[in-house]
Amino acid sequence: MVLEIVYGALNAVFGPFIAMDPNPQNPILTVFLISAIVAFVITLANKLLVDQERLEELKVEMQEFQQEMMEARKKNDMAALEEIQKKQMEFMDKQREMMTMSFKPMIVTFIPIILVFYWMGQEPHIVNTLVILPQIAYYVLLVPLWHMFYGMPPNAPSYAIGWLGWYILCSFAMSQIFRKFMGLKGGM
Repeated sequence: MVLEIVYGALNAVFGPFIAMDPNPQNPILTVFLISAIVAFVITLANKLLVDQERLEELKVEMQEFQQEMMEARKKNDMAALEEIQKKQMEFMDKQREMMTMSFKPMIVTFIPIILVFYWMGQEPHIVNTLVILPQIAYYVLLVPLWHMFYGMPPNAPSYAIGWLGWYILCSFAMSQIFRKFMGLKGGM
């Protein structure tokens, strides 16, 4: 009952995207737009919920600590290793702080994104989406490995990916663009 209501609401929001798609039977553009919207929401949540300066400070401190530890191990300096072990508890707290910062946006965006994926997985037009990649892109992006985890229909053309593969490619690309545009540093 609840999922039907959610499906109906998401169908009202994203259904017009499919209707406006140049090829509604294979809505590549619709999947791209949905992935861009989701990537934007996730990036915006990261921008608003994570103190970027503090996160960058913590990353630098952690890198310096790891470098110090590697040098002490390389030199086999027992006094320095003992000193590092004393600092390790302090750095575990900093690591916990970094993890907490990273989880904030995930907690806020997780349920809405799962609901969007539910809708996409139920929408017949989207489920049947196939994107044929150039042969070089097919291998460079390691698509044959993806196909080990999720199967393609038996009648799918060579070098094709389904809606999920297309979503992942678009989402990754758009996330990087939005991160640059919003001034976020670091990885995903």
